[in-house]
Amino acid sequence: MFVRRNVTSLAPALAVAILLTAGCAGQDHTKSDSEEPASSATPHGYVEGATEAAEQQSRLLLADPESGDTRVLDLITGKVHDTARRPGVTALTTDGRFGYFHNTDGTQVLDGGAWMVDHGDHVHYYRAKIREVGEFPGGTGTSVRGDAGVTVVTAADGKARVYPRAELEKGSVSTPVRLPGDYAGAVVPYAEHLITLTGESSARATVLDRSGKQVAAPEAECVDPRGDAVTRRGLVLGCADGALLVHEDDGAFTAEKIPYSEDVPRQERATEFRYRPGSSTLTAPAGKDAVWVLDVTEGAWTRVETGPVVAANTAGEGAPLLVLETDGALHGYDISTGKETTVTEPLLRDLPEAGPGGTATPLIEVDRSRAYLNDPEGRRVYEIDYNDNLRVARTFDLDVRPSLMVETGR
Repeated sequence: MFVRRNVTSLAPALAVAILLTAGCAGQDHTKSDSEEPASSATPHGYVEGATEAAEQQSRLLLADPESGDTRVLDLITGKVHDTARRPGVTALTTDGRFGYFHNTDGTQVLDGGAWMVDHGDHVHYYRAKIREVGEFPGGTGTSVRGDAGVTVVTAADGKARVYPRAELEKGSVSTPVRLPGDYAGAVVPYAEHLITLTGESSARATVLDRSGKQVAAPEAECVDPRGDAVTRRGLVLGCADGALLVHEDDGAFTAEKIPYSEDVPRQERATEFRYRPGSSTLTAPAGKDAVWVLDVTEGAWTRVETGPVVAANTAGEGAPLLVLETDGALHGYDISTGKETTVTEPLLRDLPEAGPGGTATPLIEVDRSRAYLNDPEGRRVYEIDYNDNLRVARTFDLDVRPSLMVETGR
């Protein structure tokens, strides 16, 4: 693997380390004479088997459905790690640490070895060894959603199982808790509870505890539910008439609609959200030649007219909307005005037809400073500095077709 570099700007790790240490210092307590010296105490944020770092430890998990080859690209070191072959892989998802390789028979779990823990006023970043964990049952159509406490696997038939996250972190898949009933979409962990939709074409939001007992049922319906995203403002569920936002405040759950401002044809609805984890700005294709941007904080949809869309994403909070179009170039749009602000030279060749779908469709992953665009046919991944006119900061040449890609460590 070769890494081609342009000018790359990285924030000094020392400054971040100082901030991290300062943020944790506020949690120290005055010791009595009977307490052990600080040198022998377990450091704040310590995780057995992991190394704490001063900056985000991003890694890309990659897979080639045709060959079954998989790789992990460490974005800190630039090194590529071989991982197990997974013939028949059809989809790849993540919860920020674990990669879930879906196929027709089950879902294989890989610990990507990079994650973060958000304490609100400060964040801890960790790196550890990449390792195989095991396999969840459930074939095509199975969804996996997780948080710091549990991982929930929802099968295509609506049955759901809850796995303790701590066991996955130790490297094994334990016996799950089976939730009662059938659900109309993915069961999503949120605010130490589970959010579900029950019913069929017109589903109702339901809040369960982690054992499956119903604890709340906000007065809200979601017609033809498709797509979900956990944001700092709450859980967003895609519906035929817009979105449903489920929010928790001091143990109480409420739900409110964020409707489209107009009637939207079925083929132009937002059904799969792409966004930067931690952001409250979501994107989704709006048919072939436009992109929906949902500002969850403002409770408003914006339709940005673009060229033919292959993939889209944004970092939110004033960052540009990034759109890969069928000309092979990455385009940047100002979300507030809808105007194109910058465009790269063509980066990809032999692109699929406009519109998402298919295992070889490129996509865009976004974090706080960079975006990553996979080029399956070119066997490479581009690192894009979206704050510098979409400058290509690095190009990673690979020995596999990275048709499937997710970013961990966030």
